[in-house]
Amino acid sequence: MDAFINRKNIRSSDPVRKSGRKNQGEKMSRIAVIITDMFQDVEYQQPADAFQKAGHKLVHVGVRSGSQVKGEHGAVVRIDRAVHDVSADDFDALFIPGGYSPDKLRINADAVRFAKEFFTQDKPVFAICHGAQLLITAQVLNGRRLTGWMSIIQDIRNAGAEYIDAEVVVDKNLVSSRKPDDLPAFIREALSMLAKKG
Repeated sequence: MDAFINRKNIRSSDPVRKSGRKNQGEKMSRIAVIITDMFQDVEYQQPADAFQKAGHKLVHVGVRSGSQVKGEHGAVVRIDRAVHDVSADDFDALFIPGGYSPDKLRINADAVRFAKEFFTQDKPVFAICHGAQLLITAQVLNGRRLTGWMSIIQDIRNAGAEYIDAEVVVDKNLVSSRKPDDLPAFIREALSMLAKKG
């Protein structure tokens, strides 16, 4: 089923289960999409579509459960769970779309805490474009290798990370890319990491 038949109204069909553990024999992953207003539409839509087509489940996590957030170009996403009410224990991976969304989320203490938990638990994190801004505030990038949008290169370096100018960088549990043109490589490496974790 195409998750984006109506690209102006995108929502998850699956609420959070009480446990993030997979059933025996189950190969899909539960991916938290942390997102708020002014996300970059295609940086959300293409990976989300690919994750769902591969059998993974998305849960949209934001500031307020039940609210709708809008992308820079008009896409609408319904928030399934408030970040205040969830933890990395509920999920197998974290996806951070770019745009202005990560910068807005980094002032929310629960969003920062939530992102940091995925590094503490060594769970996959997928960040594209400005997604690294949330990780910078979470103080999880020291000694890591990653890429991101050109305007945050110095911020990445100031966080103690090595900036790599490449379409995709895989460093332990972190997959990062720079921009929409990098989406094919970003999606490929994210799906590869999910398959290894499964």
